[in-house]
Amino acid sequence: MNVLVAGGAGYIGSNMVSLLAKSGHNPIVFDNLSKGHKQAVKDAQLIVGDLADYDLLVDIFKKHNIEAVMHFAALIEVGESVEAPLRYYHNNTSNTQNLLSAMETAGVGKFVFSSTAATYGMPEEIPITENCPKNPINPYGETKLASERMCHFQSLTGRLNYAALRYFNAAGAGNDGELGEDHKPESHLIPLIIQAALGQRESINIYGSDYDTPDGTCVRDYIHIEDLCSAHLLALEKLDTERELTYNLGNGKGYTVKQVIDTVKQVSGKDFKVVETPRRAGDPAVLTADATKAKTELNWQPKFGELEKIVETAWKWHSTNPNGYDD
Repeated sequence: MNVLVAGGAGYIGSNMVSLLAKSGHNPIVFDNLSKGHKQAVKDAQLIVGDLADYDLLVDIFKKHNIEAVMHFAALIEVGESVEAPLRYYHNNTSNTQNLLSAMETAGVGKFVFSSTAATYGMPEEIPITENCPKNPINPYGETKLASERMCHFQSLTGRLNYAALRYFNAAGAGNDGELGEDHKPESHLIPLIIQAALGQRESINIYGSDYDTPDGTCVRDYIHIEDLCSAHLLALEKLDTERELTYNLGNGKGYTVKQVIDTVKQVSGKDFKVVETPRRAGDPAVLTADATKAKTELNWQPKFGELEKIVETAWKWHSTNPNGYDD
């Protein structure tokens, strides 16, 4: 299948491109390189362009006989979304609408959408199921939910089959540690801790140590990037017969901040300074996924269930590429 991967030069997108190619599909990367990296694309074809360019998208769909689209080209920083909400509405919602419109014009009917657990906001129950109320508390989650709703209504026309996959915390490096996480600035916990282990930052902060959790620090659900991508591939295949799919993607098992820090120390063999600071506003004590639906309906079986395995792949990439990608 010819699959356009929007944001295919980014962290999740590049790992998805790798898996698509290994699975016999023909991935074509579409990325404006504002966050992605040419080096991460490897051997796939890269088209540099922006999702706001409707005419370019229609031309690409027709020229390359695109049969499905996977969309990873979002802005993802929660704090930034609060400071610049209109930027997030433009990139995450308006550009998704433009992409869907171009797909409709070109007759492309399969769409896999990278969504987020942030659509749930402050969850009413843990672990979180797909039926939990969606009440985003920031523009990032709101723009993703708006895009999901747009897909839903477009699917009712019969011109779109889509899957919305709500991630928890993607982590690790794929393709045997060759495709890692390189965000500038970095805001994800495991890379930040690894930076401390590499001596690239003076310390790592723990925001709150008085939560009702095993060691007082927040609990989060970490899913390895390859497990995340394998679920996307299964969802894509299921769109042959299904109009609308929504799944949570997580391990279903949470780890505290202190557990993640200790695991990085163990894997890296490095010690570093840890600073306990007050809680951040809006941080739930526990966020974990109930991914039973994905496992049951997609026959999805994550391979990296243990935090140590996830961290080992991340450490392999970061220690080999301490400055990230070169481009």
